[in-house]
Amino acid sequence: MNSTPDRAGEDLWVFGYGSLIWRPGFAHLERVPARVTGLHRSLCVYSFDHRGTPERPGLVLGLDRGGACRGIAYRVAAKQRLATIEYLREREQTTHVYLEVVRNVWLAGKPEQRVSALCYVVDRSHPQYAGRLTLDQQIHHVRQGHGRSGNNRDYVLETVAALEALNCRDAELHLLAERLRSTYETQAPALSPPSS
Repeated sequence: MNSTPDRAGEDLWVFGYGSLIWRPGFAHLERVPARVTGLHRSLCVYSFDHRGTPERPGLVLGLDRGGACRGIAYRVAAKQRLATIEYLREREQTTHVYLEVVRNVWLAGKPEQRVSALCYVVDRSHPQYAGRLTLDQQIHHVRQGHGRSGNNRDYVLETVAALEALNCRDAELHLLAERLRSTYETQAPALSPPSS
């Protein structure tokens, strides 16, 4: 892993696997479906800020060891490189739960093209690393989680919708989304019939 993304003068590639797919928040020249190998998307980070609090943590995604992950690679103009890295550090590194690394990412196409992209990989030694939780544990944290970026349920459902738009199915995340939807529907208050 290379961890030096600050090479001024070159365009920057950024790999998004969660909320960066549907809300990048920075200007980019290209948005390309892509994949990274040796890492997989996992709801393995306790959120104390964006989607939860230390008292009532939510759960957000991290890139964890093993497997492969499909997402989006963004190409950022060289002149926006440092500003984009600064923005991403402010957004992703509020508690330093991620390692900022540069990894080989494969852009979709015929043939596939390999680029070096900035990725945020979970730091397994960080106290917010949740590891592999059961589905019931995930549901508990997602249902209770609410932070400065909104509620945790919306984060999960937005990510699943974005993956579906890429024709990508993440079995565990989709199962969680189905459970969240059905739980929400059964708890929603019944509508009164219209008065005649």
